[in-house]
Amino acid sequence: MHVLLRELSFLKKYWPRLIVVYACLIGSVGSSLVAPWLVKQTIDIGLASGRLSILITLGLMVIGAALFRGMFAYGQAYLAEYLSQRVAYDIRNAIYNRLQYLSYAYHDRQQTGQLMSRATADVEAVRALIQMGAIRMVQITFQFLLSCYLLLNLNWQLTLIVFSILPVVGVRAVVTSNRLRPVWVSAQEAVAQLGTILQENLSGIRVVKSFTREKFEGKKFGSKAEFVFQTNFSANRIQSFNSAIMTFMTLSCTAVVLWYGGRQVIAGNLTLGGLVQFNLYLAILAMPIRSLGWMANVFARAESSGERIFEILDTESEVKERVDAVSLPAVNGLVKFENVSFAYNSVSAVLKDVNLEVFPGQVVALMGATGSGKSTVVSLIPRFYDVTGGRITIDDIDIRDVTIDSLRKNVGIVHQDPFLFTATIRDNISYGAVDATEEDIIDASKVARIHDFVMSLPVGYDTWVGERGITLSGGQKQRVSIARTILMDPRVLILDDSTSSVDMETEYLIQLALAELMTGRTTFVIAQRLRTLLRADQILVLRSGQVVERGTHQELLDHGGIYREIYELQLKDQEEAAAAQQVKVG
Repeated sequence: MHVLLRELSFLKKYWPRLIVVYACLIGSVGSSLVAPWLVKQTIDIGLASGRLSILITLGLMVIGAALFRGMFAYGQAYLAEYLSQRVAYDIRNAIYNRLQYLSYAYHDRQQTGQLMSRATADVEAVRALIQMGAIRMVQITFQFLLSCYLLLNLNWQLTLIVFSILPVVGVRAVVTSNRLRPVWVSAQEAVAQLGTILQENLSGIRVVKSFTREKFEGKKFGSKAEFVFQTNFSANRIQSFNSAIMTFMTLSCTAVVLWYGGRQVIAGNLTLGGLVQFNLYLAILAMPIRSLGWMANVFARAESSGERIFEILDTESEVKERVDAVSLPAVNGLVKFENVSFAYNSVSAVLKDVNLEVFPGQVVALMGATGSGKSTVVSLIPRFYDVTGGRITIDDIDIRDVTIDSLRKNVGIVHQDPFLFTATIRDNISYGAVDATEEDIIDASKVARIHDFVMSLPVGYDTWVGERGITLSGGQKQRVSIARTILMDPRVLILDDSTSSVDMETEYLIQLALAELMTGRTTFVIAQRLRTLLRADQILVLRSGQVVERGTHQELLDHGGIYREIYELQLKDQEEAAAAQQVKVG
């Protein structure tokens, strides 16, 4: 009930319309309950009198009641749909906004398909609860209670026959709800897993085709789709069986009422119109009774969906902004790591006691094997993760004391695999500086060595790029990403200079763009190229989360440690190739 009540609480802000809905609901139920009384009058008075005028008058009154019921029912249905869609809109936005502000650590643990399922299928289940639970359930309850009252006043003996069946119906509804809830939980989890498989397959379609794994992927998807089918089928089988039992009970009750009520009509204790009126009220009473199984299904789905939705909404970001956080002004770029340690969990430390001081405009290159902690070091600066020990300062200000927004505006990032949105080239370049002028965008593009390419396109900067920038080459995406960072004009820069997947000309253009970008900025580079290492003021060699060597390129070569080994195995070939290229050009 806690989950259901919390879902219904989203209606609070729409209480004026909710009142109007309930007013329409009362009018609709009231109009429907007037009709059986008019039918009784038609039979007992109109037919008995034999006067056509009375029959016409009563017939017009029945039509009037139907018109009123139709108007109220339309208002109820229209506003119920409006309210349910508004609540779904609010919940989707709440989920989306929460996901935007949760830290990297949360997204590292989640599957995209699972999150998408919660923002779509689960929200739809809550929307059904608002429409059917908050409104239809009230209508059913009101209709049930009023029908019971009228039946008791009409004939208490017949009503007792009806009431003898109600406890059985109620118990059946509770049992069905308890059976349906775990089934719907499994069904919704299966749908989410199906979405994950689909998302991964579409993202990796080139790998699938390269390794001719289409049949394997088809079987994997088909297997999960079969489970979704079987789970949903099981839930609907339970619901259908319950509905059939409910229908049987209500029709059996009608048969008993006709038998006993017919005897009372024959004995003169009940009029024929009264018996017809009782049966019409019984039919109205049967509607909410028969709906109990269906409503149990709606509530079961909404409860399981609500648990999955609130799991996101209740998650706190592991990177939190302090209440008294101040805005970080434009910085000079003095960055310090003071005994910094970090662990993704309490078991395994990723960084241990890292100390570092980088002066404004200096370049720091990070080297080390995979898993040595290079990416973690640079991820701590913009607070994608928070240190678990020590502190990081920029211009002697602890980065935990400033707002996250102002911190990240001072820190620019160029990823090895840049992400572009399905938008124009202009929109992608100005993504971090939406107020940038056309002149600013062009200037940044020129520095990034991408302007000439853009102008060669038929519509220039208005050219749309495909999903994840698929219509551009790797080098073009990299330079668009560099232009995007240049436009932010950050004083602290983080980049991965790996260009192993591009041709020599593209690499040369990217290196020129990066050189322009790094000028005058405090730069942290996950270094892959000798050219970057020669430019670095400091080179940090990491192993198992610790800085084991530091110094300039020549100092580390002279030292003869790990860096020397890396140079001999990986970098010396680059130096020889560069020397050969210079001789060839000369």
